[in-house]
Amino acid sequence: MATNLNNSNVATRENRIGSITGYIGSLKDLASQSECGTLKGCSRCFSQSSSCLSSCALGQLSAIRDIAIIHHGPAGCSVAAAGTYYLDKVMAKKRGVTNNTVYVGTDMNENDTIFGSTSTLRNIIVEVNKRYSPKAIFVSSSCATGIIGEDIDSIVDELKEEIDVPIVAVHCEGFKSRIWATGFDIADHAVLQSIVQPPREGVKSNKINFKNFYESARPEIIEMFKNFDLEPTFLYCNSTVEELSHISEAVATTCICGTLGNYLGNVLEEKFGVPYVRSINQCGIVGFEAWLREIGKVTGRSEKIEKYIEEQRAIYLPKIEEVKKELKGLRAVLGMGPGYTFEVSRVLNELGIEVVWALAWHYDKKYENGDVPPSMKYLLDNDIDFEASVADQQNFEVMNILNKYQPDLYLSRHPGSTVWAIKNGTPSVYVADEYMIFGYKHTLEFAYSILDSIRNRSFEKNLAKRTKLPYTDWWYKQNVGEFLVNDNK
Repeated sequence: MATNLNNSNVATRENRIGSITGYIGSLKDLASQSECGTLKGCSRCFSQSSSCLSSCALGQLSAIRDIAIIHHGPAGCSVAAAGTYYLDKVMAKKRGVTNNTVYVGTDMNENDTIFGSTSTLRNIIVEVNKRYSPKAIFVSSSCATGIIGEDIDSIVDELKEEIDVPIVAVHCEGFKSRIWATGFDIADHAVLQSIVQPPREGVKSNKINFKNFYESARPEIIEMFKNFDLEPTFLYCNSTVEELSHISEAVATTCICGTLGNYLGNVLEEKFGVPYVRSINQCGIVGFEAWLREIGKVTGRSEKIEKYIEEQRAIYLPKIEEVKKELKGLRAVLGMGPGYTFEVSRVLNELGIEVVWALAWHYDKKYENGDVPPSMKYLLDNDIDFEASVADQQNFEVMNILNKYQPDLYLSRHPGSTVWAIKNGTPSVYVADEYMIFGYKHTLEFAYSILDSIRNRSFEKNLAKRTKLPYTDWWYKQNVGEFLVNDNK
């Protein structure tokens, strides 16, 4: 991959790595087509819901401490600001720091969409800088500004001479990609373009970049990495601009989710020679050990890591083996982003639970380095197969599958999806915390969570009895694959 950091635009996942939002078939077929390059996406004749890439991009950036986001668009485009603002404050308080980030909407009106409003945008940027003194300014586009061709780049370039903090245009028009995870790449691109500096000469670091969402396991991970003489820098929640400016000096980059951190890791490796840890992620025992060993390999710490693995195995493996006896034979359906769907599928396989169907909200055919995502390669190499689809949060498809397979369990990382499954009477586990299945300890806790869900099903049963769902018997009898058509793009 050749990255152009001089251009404020970043190619969408569809165009850059062949990502798709429509597929139905088997896991082996999906992986095989990815490997040989023949995979084509499908379109839907009906789409119920999805998410906006703008929320992903600006949600990531707003978590950086003491910066300003200026969202150039109608007031409705800034609706996510309230939730983002609250979440950022909560996460900062939990960490014991203060986040003075501001999120400003420019409130475009009809007159602005006809005649343009770059002069208004310029004045707002200047006023925000004067009033709040942010450490960096991110000026984002919206669908409205993208449609009328508002030139935010020129305004930003002009103001670079006037404003003495990093300022960058963020092109996150919601319509530019069907895949909302493109927003993660857009945020990374903006940070790389405006804040990250080349490594300082002579600086030797023991820091490892750790891209995650909300750093909920921060103390635990810091303690773990002390065993290997490594110091994690968590990105981007509660990061400072100063910290971000030096991530090019790290000994390696890793991430909690390949979908989240793939772009950043690859560009840091390409531009600055920072090794990107490419392995299945830290979910489950196999994933955790593979991830640690890859870190040991790229940082020269294999001996210390093997010692740690041996100690942890002695503590947790007997307990995990014991709980597996109660999980064996259960059947599950999953619905998550691809960075977790095919990783959690592997963990369920490790625990003796049969995956009967897995839905990924999108699917990346190949990552930036040209390889099939490690999670898929692992499943293919280990002859693991099940029914799979790419469904972009289409709950009506989830309900069809749950009704057909009647699994013991449904798992999702999105609460809206989980709620519908519970209304259907299906015991569900909301895998909200990104560290819920991290390493030995949390894999054991995850197994207990599953046991809790299947042992007491009274809530799901009672709710299902009292809930009238909008789906008819006609829909439950349909084959969801018949509603997908080939997309010849």
